[in-house]
Amino acid sequence: MDRVSRREVLFGTGGVIAGVVAAAGGTAAGTALEQGRDDGTPAAAADLPADAPSTGAVRPDGTTQAGIDRPATPQRFGLLTVLDLPDAGSPATLLSRLATLGTAVLDLTGAASAVPPGGAGDLTVTVGLGPRPVAAIDPGLPGATALPRFAGDESIAPERVGGDLLLALHGSDPMALPAALRELRAALGDATPRWSESCFRGPGDGMVARNPLGFHDGITVPHGVRELSREVWLPPEGDGGDPRVTGGTLCVLRRLVLDTARFAELGTGSQEAVIGRRLSDGAPLSGGTMSDDVDLRAKTPTGQYLVPARAHTRAAHPSFTGSGLMLRRGYGFAAPAVGDDPGETGLFFISFQRELDTFVRTQHRLDEIDALMEFATPTASASFLVLPGFDAGRPLGSTLTA
Repeated sequence: MDRVSRREVLFGTGGVIAGVVAAAGGTAAGTALEQGRDDGTPAAAADLPADAPSTGAVRPDGTTQAGIDRPATPQRFGLLTVLDLPDAGSPATLLSRLATLGTAVLDLTGAASAVPPGGAGDLTVTVGLGPRPVAAIDPGLPGATALPRFAGDESIAPERVGGDLLLALHGSDPMALPAALRELRAALGDATPRWSESCFRGPGDGMVARNPLGFHDGITVPHGVRELSREVWLPPEGDGGDPRVTGGTLCVLRRLVLDTARFAELGTGSQEAVIGRRLSDGAPLSGGTMSDDVDLRAKTPTGQYLVPARAHTRAAHPSFTGSGLMLRRGYGFAAPAVGDDPGETGLFFISFQRELDTFVRTQHRLDEIDALMEFATPTASASFLVLPGFDAGRPLGSTLTA
């Protein structure tokens, strides 16, 4: 199985502002995650139309949380914070804390929100639980097992690995995010910040974007209700799932510093060999257009693979990993310059998948053969069970006791 559509994964994420991408000779652009509508499969109660503008309000309630597949086009800015909870080992206290947090989310993102001044706009808040509190509730639940260590992870500072609670805020107004986070932190009480990241992405054309290395990405995510149900959302009991987490998903966060300067020194031809796609238009090196399937069997007249053996496109192909698709909402980041140090720039990788193994198997494969990983250094890593959707009558986390 060498020809699969929309299947190269991991680095297909949004871009960063022009100042970050310039080192690689690229153009900044953002990724739109298209949310289709398939007849016969009901959409989540809080879904907005696929053509809703990115600056419009995003309903916070429903069967799934906002900030994953809605809005269909990810907002331009993100502020993600990971915290530790003093009551992570006490399910009853934890569930009470989650209910209070959920009420604060509804108040912040609802139509009557007064924070930030001027209303919520398209602000979304996505809440996830880390492996420690999930295991305290039930070690058999999805998300109770932490990510393994991958190649290069030994250099990550201990405080930037894992955590008990994820608050992922996204919106078109970057000034609104810190104000909203302060309100959520107040609702949480004595939760302790562990690590956080401010991130951003440029404007895009549909789903296609240029990543921090200048290449087109964002082509290979699940589309439509059917694919999202198969690849992203944790299934209902009738489909082999646990009803306590139906409508949730598993989130992976990876902060990757990218050596854009060294990558730029390769020259266009060598860069394309690393990626497996053309820099100019995103088409696979096996031929066709950007939207065409990559053909891993295609060879030159002399017998050489058109998509090189260590190209990212080949390394991440599910015919090798045996994994499914991830719904990626990646962002760029740029740390401030200090003296002669220009500061770190790179990719803040965010993915949602039904099975954590989807990411794990893919990353192990990339560690083995992907030439692109030579330009990426991990500096933070975590996974979370994103809780099912909630509303005023069904508090955040209440399904965990069902």
